Amino acid sequence: MKAEIIAIGTELLLGNIVNTNAQYLSKELAALGYDMYYQSVVGDNFERATNVIKDAVNRSDIVLITGGLGPTPDDLSKEAAAKALGLDLCLNEECLKQIENYFKKSGRKMSDNNRKQALFPNERCIIFENLNGTAPGCAMIAQNGSEVLLMPGVPREMKMMFEQQIKPYLLKKTDKTIYSENVLVAGIGESMLTSLIPEYIDSADPTVSPYCKTGLVTLRVTSADKDEATAKQKCDKTVNELKNILGKNVCGVNVKSLESVVVEQLKTKKLHLATAESCTGGMLSKAITSVPGASEVFDFGATTYSNEMKQKLLLIDRKIIASHGAVSPETAVNMAKGILNYANADIGVGITGVAGPGCSENKPVGLVYIALADKESVWVMKLNVTGATNDRDKVRESATVNALNMIRRYLTYLPNKMPNETDFNNPIPYKPEETALSELAIKGV
Repeated sequence: MKAEIIAIGTELLLGNIVNTNAQYLSKELAALGYDMYYQSVVGDNFERATNVIKDAVNRSDIVLITGGLGPTPDDLSKEAAAKALGLDLCLNEECLKQIENYFKKSGRKMSDNNRKQALFPNERCIIFENLNGTAPGCAMIAQNGSEVLLMPGVPREMKMMFEQQIKPYLLKKTDKTIYSENVLVAGIGESMLTSLIPEYIDSADPTVSPYCKTGLVTLRVTSADKDEATAKQKCDKTVNELKNILGKNVCGVNVKSLESVVVEQLKTKKLHLATAESCTGGMLSKAITSVPGASEVFDFGATTYSNEMKQKLLLIDRKIIASHGAVSPETAVNMAKGILNYANADIGVGITGVAGPGCSENKPVGLVYIALADKESVWVMKLNVTGATNDRDKVRESATVNALNMIRRYLTYLPNKMPNETDFNNPIPYKPEETALSELAIKGV
């Protein structure tokens, strides 16, 4: 079946708000087996919204609309959809009671303009309750059988409505059960990763779709079958094959995040971590402590932004910084060792780099060194974050993700020693992707 998404809102059209709803819905529709050919963004204009909906209904079986269900005059999605489908809006008393109850529970007074949110067609319409807000959604059915599904624009409201009501509604329209699994991969960029598994990327069932974030790729494996057990069996087979090919670069299957994997591994190994950060400014420790239970394994995090604090807190010899610079493998290694000793932890991580926008020590923006030390050995990684001249967050996020993956790799190899160990006094950095690719040959270690 063909589906498309329409986002209504001038703030989206002008770029004042990022359209995360479309990203979310696209992935969900693909997992449900719907073909996506069009996406549109239209401002808060009745005539233009009506015309966009008319065009969508003529070419797609399912049209999902987000936004424009609020109480103000410029919230006109329902009105435009009703006009496009030749339907009249009337006050729905049951919806009105639900909206009134929502205000009572929240201790607020309901305005008269909120009555507008209870207007729906009396025919060819199915209403979806909003359990997280005041704007109910609905499905309006066109004369040609196509359906227009309207949802709130607020992401948390839209996602809850989709998961609890619209997703089951859409599943009933297919004769298949959809089953999906997500394989999280780190250390290999999307282009390199897809080149390693072309037969899976081109597969029709299960489908394997890559979704990228900074430093990470999620491979969504999806199968559709009349029998759920068969769909799951096909997904499991493909997931196991991908894990065998990608080896230690696979962080986990259906995991919440890379940091949650790290925390769980630390708990399992009963090891404690401490961090010393410069260019990331505490992003690594923030990521780790965002995971429930991190206090069991995370002892101490220091943001040693200045050279003085690197020397004072981490006891780095000023001659090292003077000779090699604050952004160097030597400084990163000493940061890792320094925080390890200061916190008496099992693992110490040090991060130093140039986040920009200007160069530092005549070193380019995007250059980062990450070191990991235990009580016997040390490792150091070199990053060159491209396209980051005016994007400090890109550098910091990339450094944080790579540091997390470095910790994960270290823990995955235990009780064996992780490759690429370096000399403390003469550290030779390795590059993450080269290491990730070399690990394909030793995935069984």
